[in-house]
Amino acid sequence: MEEEFGVKLFSKKGRNIVLTEYGTHLKRRLDTLLPEIDRLPQELEQIKIQMRKTVKLNIFAASALVIHAIVDYRKLHPDVIFDFEQNKEKHDSDMVITTNGKSNMPNSTAVKRCVKKEQIYLAVPQNSPYAALKSIDLKMVRNEGFVMLSDSRLFGVICNKFCAKAGFYPKILFESDSPNAVQNIISTGNGVAFWPKYSWGTLKNENITLLRISNPDCQRELIIELHERLPQSEYAEDFYRFLINRLE
Repeated sequence: MEEEFGVKLFSKKGRNIVLTEYGTHLKRRLDTLLPEIDRLPQELEQIKIQMRKTVKLNIFAASALVIHAIVDYRKLHPDVIFDFEQNKEKHDSDMVITTNGKSNMPNSTAVKRCVKKEQIYLAVPQNSPYAALKSIDLKMVRNEGFVMLSDSRLFGVICNKFCAKAGFYPKILFESDSPNAVQNIISTGNGVAFWPKYSWGTLKNENITLLRISNPDCQRELIIELHERLPQSEYAEDFYRFLINRLE
């Protein structure tokens, strides 16, 4: 140790060996460090247990659906931990939930993959002339104001493509990143909006009517992928099946 540190740690004092000032400082530091080192195996074991109970999610679509599924799943498994984010640069997630509409999604290395078709409806105010219809051609609302999610959201990108197929660009009445805000505005009698069947759940607002869009065919794919990750989560595959069952 003296050779490594380049200082004298011990010196002779009569017939005894004593610590130098360097040695005294080193001992004082080791008195603090060694107990910390002794606790490391236990701390690492606790982290290992926590990581095995953690399900890491990368969510690009259907966030409301996934959050509701998480709440119900934790009722069955109270010790599970969910860590979720939206980061296309991250590749160490247990599950990735996305949709068609952008090409710059994470490269798929999924061990399991489920693709579900999701119908997109048109939400209109109950007091609008469209509410009595059973279905609607999107061209009929080309002059209406749309309540839309922002273009930064995948769903917003897809909805703009639906309008383009119908031959128009939507007139944005209001833009928000909140599905609840979209619903609240429609319920006041203003504008129309796209409504994804699974992702936003059952419509419970009596002031809004959902219409099936007859033209163009408005649907998207919900893509749920299960990935391998180390350390492996003991709940990841089970939650994957739980979410798939929820869609079915």
